Amino acid sequence: MKIIIALGGNALEDKDSDSTAESQLKIIKNTMKCLVDVIAAGYDVVITHGNGPQIGRIIIQNEVAKEITPAMPFDVCGAMSQGMIGYHIQQALGDELKKRGIDKPVATVITQVVVDKEDPGFNKPTKPIGPFYSKDEANKLIEEKGYKMIEDSGRGYRRVVASPEPKRIVEIETIKTLINNNNIVITVGGGGIPVIEEKDGLKGVEAVIDKDLASEKLAEDVAADIFLILTAVDKVYLDYVKANRRGLHYVETSDMKQYIKGGHFAPGSMLPKVLAATKFVESKPGRKAIITSIDKAKDALCGLCGTIIE
Repeated sequence: MKIIIALGGNALEDKDSDSTAESQLKIIKNTMKCLVDVIAAGYDVVITHGNGPQIGRIIIQNEVAKEITPAMPFDVCGAMSQGMIGYHIQQALGDELKKRGIDKPVATVITQVVVDKEDPGFNKPTKPIGPFYSKDEANKLIEEKGYKMIEDSGRGYRRVVASPEPKRIVEIETIKTLINNNNIVITVGGGGIPVIEEKDGLKGVEAVIDKDLASEKLAEDVAADIFLILTAVDKVYLDYVKANRRGLHYVETSDMKQYIKGGHFAPGSMLPKVLAATKFVESKPGRKAIITSIDKAKDALCGLCGTIIE
């Protein structure tokens, strides 16, 4: 069976450890052990991932060094993060596969995702990116560069960009060819590099595509059987922050839609995951989606844990 595995930020980085390349690679090596358990069970795996902390640091590096070397635009920073994270994943995954005697090549595809330049998200940017600034610094950036800036939770001012919906994965035929030739593909990193279609070709834009929605689009395009979203919790919960919270195991899409409508899921956290999972399941009969933690991935695929949406 073909399975798309969407890795959350905790699969790539531990918030309690430092942010060095060595520390990130160590976390990723542990994550890959869990993924190889899935591969060893006979699933054909395609991997997607987030890039929030990593691209944030790349932007900070750009800002700090801008007097020495020109800062790269946001879409180029996204490409840098895809290459960096893909490198770590394919190295760690390749090593773990070799240890277990599994002969499968691994490849990272730098992936562009087309968005609609008329997407309403461009009129109301909401996604915070990059470092914090003082009010004076923020006003200067607004005046000099036309950035949209917001005050972020009392911590200072941050730049915000649009979060448009994914419309088309540019490299989808390359991805399909690699999958069909027994490769494990790492793709749509960070939701993909957002681009718009112009008369003279593609053009990168300053935006962040939700990685779960982009992963869902990929899952449909490659005709996946299962969409597995790995996050920091073992399952989806109702009333998560309350003492009487209730975990969901098997859920039908009709019930999940009611929970979404009832406001049970946080917009910046679980909501995009359940929206993407529900959309995938309804895209074709027989498909299912699972939301669980990294260490429970194999058991969840066996139906023993996690939230399974059918």
